[in-house]
Amino acid sequence: MMEKWRITQRLLRHSSKLLFDRPLNRSASHISAFRFASGHRETFVETGLGSASSIKYRRFGSAATEIQRNTSFSTLNVDDISYFKEILGEKNVIQDKDVLLNANTDWMRKYKGSSKLLLQPKTTNEVSQILKYCNSRRLAVVPQGGNTGLVGGSVPVFDEVKSCHVIINVGSMNNIIAFDKVSGTLVCEAGCILENLVSFLDDQGFIMPLDLGAKGSCQIGGNVSTNAGGLRLVRYGSLHGNVLGLEVVLANGDVLDMLGTLRKDNTGYDLKHLFIGSEGSLGIVTKVSILTPLKLSSVNLAFLACKDYFSCQKLLLEAKSKLGEILSAFEFLDNQAMDLVRYFW
Repeated sequence: MMEKWRITQRLLRHSSKLLFDRPLNRSASHISAFRFASGHRETFVETGLGSASSIKYRRFGSAATEIQRNTSFSTLNVDDISYFKEILGEKNVIQDKDVLLNANTDWMRKYKGSSKLLLQPKTTNEVSQILKYCNSRRLAVVPQGGNTGLVGGSVPVFDEVKSCHVIINVGSMNNIIAFDKVSGTLVCEAGCILENLVSFLDDQGFIMPLDLGAKGSCQIGGNVSTNAGGLRLVRYGSLHGNVLGLEVVLANGDVLDMLGTLRKDNTGYDLKHLFIGSEGSLGIVTKVSILTPLKLSSVNLAFLACKDYFSCQKLLLEAKSKLGEILSAFEFLDNQAMDLVRYFW
């Protein structure tokens, strides 16, 4: 309880500094604008002050936008490389061009960076040391898991000029820490591949509440950081409802231990929700505690043809009415998608 209180106070202090320590634009409309960017999605929030009304504008899209890179970031040098080798060992400090080519390119081959350094920490303490050092040196950092995202969020896209980004891949942090059969609670490190967790739970008589096409390479830390929905969302909901706790390392190296395993926890702010879906912009997820349901005794699948989208909606309503909470997934594909399936089959 006291630890949660300390974490909350720290976050509130930083939040107050972010909102109030910057000079306000005292124009006639008294509007101050803040801009946040993650990958290739951006949000503009204009907050009216005084008598002006509040205006909020949000735009999300896959198209790349023209965002100027922050020139205050430092560039990598030999001393930086030496420091990272001291704490990680030489083999976990990657400068090989072939390895970096994959790390610099997204799964869809739409976005490409030119980072010259990939770090592979194995412990939370190593992640903490890396971020503390990068924060002091003003080195830009990009967290990376399985790099299976579709929006380029795990690719260092703003380093083409100075190549200063440091990619931190948590794939080596892949241990299952604990599993409680009574509560169905799984605690694991962020680098665990989703399919490996599925296989582990299958042997225990449980399943992951999350399932998606990239499960053979995506990692649970990245799933949490992007709030991945997956195929079972209809039945089990989003990760906001299934993740019980997190361990997160902030940009300054501080470790937030929120790795609770209680489903019912009403002791103040539920801070983990700040980091679920934040895509690494607030901190790097290093451990996850997640609630897993019992394995289903049977699974039935129906593949039905509908004449139009309206019929699909009626079918969904009927399925919910007849099947209730046992309905796990409901998806549709149109003629064009079906033609592609037939072509590649």
